[in-house]
Amino acid sequence: MREIVFDTETTGFDPKTGDRMVEIGCVELVNRLPTGKTLQLYFNPERAMPPGAFAVHGLSDTFLAQKPLFRDQVEEILEFLEDSPLVAHNAGFDMGFLNAELALCERDAIDLGRMIDTVEMARKRHPGGQNSLDGLCKRYGIDRSHRVKHGALLDAELLAQVYIELTGGRQMGLSLAAEAARTAEAAPARIVRSTRPYRAPRPHAASAAELQRHEAFIKAMDNPIWSR
Repeated sequence: MREIVFDTETTGFDPKTGDRMVEIGCVELVNRLPTGKTLQLYFNPERAMPPGAFAVHGLSDTFLAQKPLFRDQVEEILEFLEDSPLVAHNAGFDMGFLNAELALCERDAIDLGRMIDTVEMARKRHPGGQNSLDGLCKRYGIDRSHRVKHGALLDAELLAQVYIELTGGRQMGLSLAAEAARTAEAAPARIVRSTRPYRAPRPHAASAAELQRHEAFIKAMDNPIWSR
């Protein structure tokens, strides 16, 4: 099963008020494992970057002015996404911006039925817990020390690890067991030599005298159960 974990960076909170997407980062999963295939694209938003948004992701007007427009890269994005389920943290936000940009390109919106929201998953699994991306990384022991500022690809890579944990983890025990079996199969057989002294086997059959005593004992029994 192929899934795409993705994140976006934007100029603000609401595309309906003119905010635009400035970065998208995508990570491909197949059967809940990263394949190593990713996509990261920056866009010129055709508007100034508000100071509050710049403080979050650090993408400046100067940096973004040299980047292509979203419409110039839309085919590459759709080709990467294909028809796979789309996993995002607070997915309504990211899907809202993605569909707003597609609308500006006069392209069809992505069906929200493909959306998987890890915030909702985390709330169900950890009621009352810290379900931000940072909080979930801390809960699952995922290293986020390199996350100085938000970045779409970086956050998508962290979220992919969180999503794997939310859906049952990697089942590392199976992999370790398989590796152990391969190692054992490849290892040369060992010959174990005993250091204990040899002792001849003892006879276990009854002697003639013992058989005679047993027969006499049986005959002396008064009304045994097997003769009734």
